[in-house]
Amino acid sequence: MKTHGINPAMNRQLTPRRLVLAAAALSAFWLAGCGTPGSVPGQLSGATAERGGSGAAPRASNAATARDYRRDAARHIYEANRSRIYGGQLPPMLYAVGTLQVNLDAGGRVMSMHWLRAPQHAPEVIAEIERAVLKAAPFPAATRLGAVTWTDTWLWDKSGRFQLDTLTEGQQQGD
Repeated sequence: MKTHGINPAMNRQLTPRRLVLAAAALSAFWLAGCGTPGSVPGQLSGATAERGGSGAAPRASNAATARDYRRDAARHIYEANRSRIYGGQLPPMLYAVGTLQVNLDAGGRVMSMHWLRAPQHAPEVIAEIERAVLKAAPFPAATRLGAVTWTDTWLWDKSGRFQLDTLTEGQQQGD
């Protein structure tokens, strides 16, 4: 057999069957690397939604733009996480700040998340934010938009309570 300059020992190793098996293995490793610990793509934590919610579908959103939708999504998060909302102005020093994009399908289900700014120093906050988003699903269906990407900044206090930038009551002035 003529090898055209390829080492004959190497040529024997590259049978079509072995190439297919190698490609399958590489694909599996690649897909495993693309996956995340959570229940939707883009999660940085293994957070899952707590069970036992009302399961009732929220009132639909009539927002005409993704920016308008932010207020409806933020209100929905507040409703689903009432006990976690920081009332009043936040202290001058926050424990963590994170900006998260949440991709929702036309029915308001969470399809994926993408951190624009993850509070890497506080992985427990990352998990709590992801858990809060998953707990709140489904979000209001964006009837005029269909699928929508909701982006908001989470302002996290050391007490474990938060505000969203969209609905924040502001921050106290530091000394």
